[in-house]
Amino acid sequence: MKFEESEYVKSFNYCKIVLEFGEFFFCEKFVIGEIFEDVDYGWDKIEAVAVLIVEHYGNNPKIGYISNRINSYSNDPRLWTKFHETYDLVIANAIVSYTKFSHLNADIEKRLTTKSTKRCFSLDEAINWMLNLEEFKN
Repeated sequence: MKFEESEYVKSFNYCKIVLEFGEFFFCEKFVIGEIFEDVDYGWDKIEAVAVLIVEHYGNNPKIGYISNRINSYSNDPRLWTKFHETYDLVIANAIVSYTKFSHLNADIEKRLTTKSTKRCFSLDEAINWMLNLEEFKN
């Protein structure tokens, strides 16, 4: 389910940013990314999103990132390790998978990161997990 089709769109304050490769929803404590079909989500695109995160949340944000994989696209899971080393912005990741293949990719990504990562089967599960993180309760 797309974020804009969910019940949360009415209850969350968010800023929507549309780039040539996807849509991003900047909520209070996390960003939801929905990458377009057949995109190669490489380092240049990841960096573009990191710049937007800093512009939106400030120089030292501690936010979550929800990858809402409503479309099929390619990415190198190792780039997320590089992202976390280069930009210490994200405290936790949730990956929403809608296919078996996407869920297998999420498993690989989970194994390659030191950040708290949850594989989810719905956007609702990912948002609820993110909202209940201890890091956000302080």
